[in-house]
Amino acid sequence: MASDKNYLDFVLDQLNGLDGISYRAMMGEYLLYFRGKLVGGIYDDRLLVKPTPSAVALFPSPVYELPYAGAKEMLLVEDVDNREFLRKLFLTLYDSLPEPKKKKTTP
Repeated sequence: MASDKNYLDFVLDQLNGLDGISYRAMMGEYLLYFRGKLVGGIYDDRLLVKPTPSAVALFPSPVYELPYAGAKEMLLVEDVDNREFLRKLFLTLYDSLPEPKKKKTTP
């Protein structure tokens, strides 16, 4: 089941105020980036993020779900109505994720 663009728009609106939020459509779902780092995505109208230790610590009872068959488990963000929590989560994720790998250029 593909995600609804309206749900993506809602999540992006909740993250309004954070500079550097972007997304990329991928097979009916949406990958979410923050300042160039992949932090999670919208899968079947669910916000799932990477389960870094510092992000997991923000959840009183973390819930893990698969974005799709064969993928690694990710953290389910159930409280998407809480703007401050989402902002704190994305800032925490940014700090705990490695820098994106540089693309190799061919001469």
